Amino acid sequence: MASTPDEATDAAPETEVAAPAAGTRRAAAAAADVPRTPGVADAPRPAPGGTAPREPARGRPGRRAPLALAASVTTAWAALVSLVPVLVVATLAQLVSGGSGQLGQVLRIGLAGWLLAHGVQLRTGIGPLGLAPLAFTVLAAWRVVRAGVHTTRAIGGRRRGSVRSAMVSAAGVGVVYGLLGAAAAALATMPGLGIPASLAGFTLGLFGFVAALAGALVESGVHRRLIRRTPMMVRDATRTGLVAALLILGAGAAAGGTALALSGGAASRVLAAYHTGVAGQAGLTLVCVVYGPNLAMWAASYLIGPGFALGTGTVVSAARVSLGTVPAVPVLAAVPTKPASGWAVLLLVVPLAAGMAAGWLLARRRLRGRSARAGAVTDRSVRTPAEAAGAGVGWGPLLAAAALTGPVAGLALAVAARASAGPLGGGHLADVGPDAWPLSGVAAGLVSAGAVVAAAATKTLIGVRRKGA
Repeated sequence: MASTPDEATDAAPETEVAAPAAGTRRAAAAAADVPRTPGVADAPRPAPGGTAPREPARGRPGRRAPLALAASVTTAWAALVSLVPVLVVATLAQLVSGGSGQLGQVLRIGLAGWLLAHGVQLRTGIGPLGLAPLAFTVLAAWRVVRAGVHTTRAIGGRRRGSVRSAMVSAAGVGVVYGLLGAAAAALATMPGLGIPASLAGFTLGLFGFVAALAGALVESGVHRRLIRRTPMMVRDATRTGLVAALLILGAGAAAGGTALALSGGAASRVLAAYHTGVAGQAGLTLVCVVYGPNLAMWAASYLIGPGFALGTGTVVSAARVSLGTVPAVPVLAAVPTKPASGWAVLLLVVPLAAGMAAGWLLARRRLRGRSARAGAVTDRSVRTPAEAAGAGVGWGPLLAAAALTGPVAGLALAVAARASAGPLGGGHLADVGPDAWPLSGVAAGLVSAGAVVAAAATKTLIGVRRKGA
């Protein structure tokens, strides 16, 4: 009676090398074709008569770092990366002010500027200083978001869809960031500069928690569940409103840059008046650059209508300009000194145009989504994707989403305006920047009107094209 290939293999002595049987070769070839799970090591074959080892659970991480260690490492690295550029600017700014540039003083000024970028108000000899450099704020927020991502990954919460894992990671990063903020406030305090450690710790702790939570929700996969559970109309309005706000901010940056280019001569004279050499002028230029996002928001407020203030009782808007003493900063040479007239009035339609562009994008995205879904279904009565799009998207949901675009854009611009404003000392410069709430209301109305008109026109054009097909 012929033995099976497995019996023949078991019967062969260990010291003897025998040619494999045909059945064994076929079994090996079949086993080689079996797909393997990537990233999981092959389990060893059990010995004859032995017990097969237990396979590791699929998807479970092999190692997990303690939360305290993971949050400390990732948060400290995020703080260091965002602090180094501030120290560079602080070193060059010392040359502008005529300081000696000693290491201890530069470190204190750099830590104070780093805290200022997070919204911590500084107490100085000339009054409170709370105008945050938004370029450093954006950099710090980005790095803390990445800290939340890496912390979630280190503790084993990646793609698990666990809200608890995301919250724990964000809380760990927030606690560590708050402790770093309190320590930075204690180190930066010196004669003429006071920073309450408790206020700095609370502010940075909240900043770290919110930013890290955004990264942790994405890394853990929770954001997908939140998006699926959000109504389509709210999702469309949120996405489109943020697009409109970004378009308005981009228009503000372009308008501010153009105004500065046209006032280049005056800005150069202000820069040359400092007599600080090349390094000092570079430092002053960098200070203007890190406040560039603030100036873009101010220009956007000018385009929207309410304008901004450059001191208590002042206003700079398209309809009215009332200025006092302007700080001797090169970039402020671009501030208009009289109301808009002539072709400059056309700039006021920019927010409305941004709303129309966002509404057009909203309608195109919804129509294309319907077209893609309709193309997957065999329907003899619908001949083209454009016809399916025009027939599948209702007027009510589309126009409702377009109308809600304005409040979303207004809220986003209000947050940006509030972050871009603050005092530059006491007295005349206690009020600098745009007023958030008037800006929010006007922007919401303009964007909603533009989005509704553009969305309705886009759907109408698709319907006309469908009838003519």
